[in-house]
Amino acid sequence: MQTKSNLKQDLKERAEKALDKKASYGQDFDLSEYEIAPSESEQVETLTEWDEKTQKQLLNTGVVPSGEGRSGSLVVLNNAVSYSSTKSENVELIPTKQAREKYDWLDDYAWNLVPVDADKYTAATYLQQPNGYFIRAHAGKKETLPVQTCLLLGNKEVSQTVHNIIIVEENAELEIITGCTTKEEVMSGLHLGISEMYVKKGGKLTFTMVHNWAEDIGVRPRTKVKVEEGGTFINNYIALKPVKSIQSYPTAFLDGKGAVARFNTIAVGHPGSELDLGSKAVFNAPETKAELISRTITTGGNVVARGEMEGNADDAKGHLECRGLVLSDDGSQRAIPILEANLQNVELTHEAAVGKIARDQVEYLMSRGLSEDEAVGMIVRGFLDVGIKGLPDELENDINETIDKIGEHAM
Repeated sequence: MQTKSNLKQDLKERAEKALDKKASYGQDFDLSEYEIAPSESEQVETLTEWDEKTQKQLLNTGVVPSGEGRSGSLVVLNNAVSYSSTKSENVELIPTKQAREKYDWLDDYAWNLVPVDADKYTAATYLQQPNGYFIRAHAGKKETLPVQTCLLLGNKEVSQTVHNIIIVEENAELEIITGCTTKEEVMSGLHLGISEMYVKKGGKLTFTMVHNWAEDIGVRPRTKVKVEEGGTFINNYIALKPVKSIQSYPTAFLDGKGAVARFNTIAVGHPGSELDLGSKAVFNAPETKAELISRTITTGGNVVARGEMEGNADDAKGHLECRGLVLSDDGSQRAIPILEANLQNVELTHEAAVGKIARDQVEYLMSRGLSEDEAVGMIVRGFLDVGIKGLPDELENDINETIDKIGEHAM
């Protein structure tokens, strides 16, 4: 049997060997071009101590500085946890490093879903012994208010590395809103984020991630989810602002009978942006279900929308839907659906469509009294609506303003 120290040594060696391993998808980044972000930061008593510009950045990623309407809050500034508080007894929210010191059993969860040697980004993150957030919803508890977390890049031209672990215990329910952003003066940098999520029997996790990065930021999240019998995982992903490059491909393993996963993705590729986005569901148990919904727009950026379903168990059912709008001759859209059925009694379906706004739709709305810009804005807003609920008013307003600007130049 491998000892704890031998396991750590093995993981370290595997990570070191993978430091030059390119990711399968997305632009390749030279890690040596970025300094490691500071691992210490000033602790604050409340997020409202920060300046108004930083608080606005938080609001525009769904994070409420006052903590009102939230069961807990945690902010990672660069590579350090700057703020953490919890109001509810139903939820435990502490820094990942603190959790691993507190609970020996977390070694069975950390780096169990995401391999340290998956690519250079996972390897570099492991070797930097990152902090992040640990969230646990206690068994049988159903928290009505969401937990909010923020990954904030505060220094220029540095790499941020975080490791998050989420556990929803049996018959518990939890909602998390995570905002990822930069301070206003930070325009360039690299974010590497590892997230491992576990939904136990009968549990439910709703996870909403809002990306609001600066125009020269590279983003490489690595997310894996394990869903047990009767569990439900809902993932909402929003990226509507200019960014240099995002490559994300979260995967849900439906390992228990009747497990369910749903991925909703809405994203805009602005001029200069490279977005390679997708999600994957692996059906490893009978009667599992998944729905992968993607809505992407290019106004000049290059967008790849991936979706993959792998059926390995009887009575598995899944649907994949990738739709893209091309609103500029300078941008590109690619939809790449993959369906794999390894048994007879598996039902997997997909829809994929890429194109421009239909002129007759615009003219119809104009005939009802709308201007051309208003008509296009309404079409774009309807296109991006995949049923994401519970966002703060400030974020909703920011999303609407972004959509209006897109509509102004769409035709």
